[in-house]
Order: sequence, then C-alpha cells, then structure tokens
Amino acid sequence: MSIRDWPAQERPREKLLQNGAAALSDAELLAIFLRTGIAGRSAVDLARDLLHEFDGLRPLLEASQSEFCARKGLGQAKFVQLQAVLEMARRHLAATLRRGDALCSPDDTRRFLTAQIRHYPYEVFACLFLDNRNRVIAFEELFRGTINGASVHPREVVRRTLAHNAAALILAHNHPSGVAEPSQSDRRLTERLKQALELVEVRVLDHIVVGDGEQISFAERGWL
Repeated sequence: MSIRDWPAQERPREKLLQNGAAALSDAELLAIFLRTGIAGRSAVDLARDLLHEFDGLRPLLEASQSEFCARKGLGQAKFVQLQAVLEMARRHLAATLRRGDALCSPDDTRRFLTAQIRHYPYEVFACLFLDNRNRVIAFEELFRGTINGASVHPREVVRRTLAHNAAALILAHNHPSGVAEPSQSDRRLTERLKQALELVEVRVLDHIVVGDGEQISFAERGWL
C-alpha cells in the first residue's frame, strides 16, 4: 500500500505538520528525507530497512559516501542532500553561540558542542574561548587522536588561550564509544589544564564530555 493510501494522521508529512517533528519516529523522519520508496517498498518501509541495515540513525547519518550510496534507494544525490542538511543543522546551532554572545544557556552550549564534535569517529579535544563577561570569542578543535584518546598538550592550550586574549574557557572532548562517563585520565588532564591556565589568570568554567545522547559536565559533578 502506498503512503498516499494511509489515513492522513498516519502519513509522516501530515503527522509532522499536525504534531511537530518530535512526534515522528526515526523511520518517519528518514522517510520524509527519502521522499519516495522503491518497487514494492514505501518510503517508510525503505527507511526501516535502512535503519536496520545501518543499526540505527546515527551510523546511517555518519556513513561514508561509498557505504551510503551502496544501499538501495540511496545514491550520490541523496548523500549530497544529507551532508547539506547536517551542515545546516551544525550552523544553526553555531548561530546560538555567535562571537560576542554571552553564554546564557547551558543547554545551548551542550547542543553546540555535541553538534561540533560528536560525529567524529576519533577523539577530538576542543576549547570554547570566552572573554571576562563569558561572551564567546572563538571555538577551536585543538587536538585529534584515535578512537581511544587524543594527546592534549597544556602548553598549546595556554598558547591558544593567550592568542585569543581569553579570560575563561570551556573544555570539551568526545568519546567515540558513545559512553560519556569521564575516565580518570580525563580528570587528571582537566586538573593539569586548570593549574596551567591559573598561572595566566584564566578560568576553566567547565569540561564537557560528549557521548551518544549524553553530555557530562565536570562543573555539575563538582570536579572544578
């Protein structure tokens, strides 16, 4: 049965218009992106098949071009569209933390950091540099590593902090495993960075570890 033959309240597009995007399942959202199915399979059926093949939405969204285009119903045009959608989403979140804006919402900060570094298959360490009023100066990815970790050099963090004339910063890194719980080495590194930055009178406001659907704040844990 074609989606056009479904009751209006069950069609993904109509359901989105009536109830909002949050009311849709992963398969329904993906079906709207796909627009059409293939012979014998509706767009929703195809979306479910793809989610099963990729073992979820995130692996599908982060698939390489060759992996993505090898599936039925997908291709280079869809891959290009998807990359454009993902980049627009990242830029939309970045717009909430523009240069000169004060950090007023911890949730916006977390969403921004998640959008910037969660998708990497390797560990990335980054800094959000702030002035003395906690206004955003810049965001930089400073170190990249492997799936298990990244080598972080306090001297370079201090150098980039001074280059931006920052008065405070928020540290962030991702865990490619998806488990956001900080390790003991994460805690030791944070303490080393905090001590190094205190020597140049710069405050570390937080260190956020980004995982799958979860971000852990050192400040909220009372570790800073």
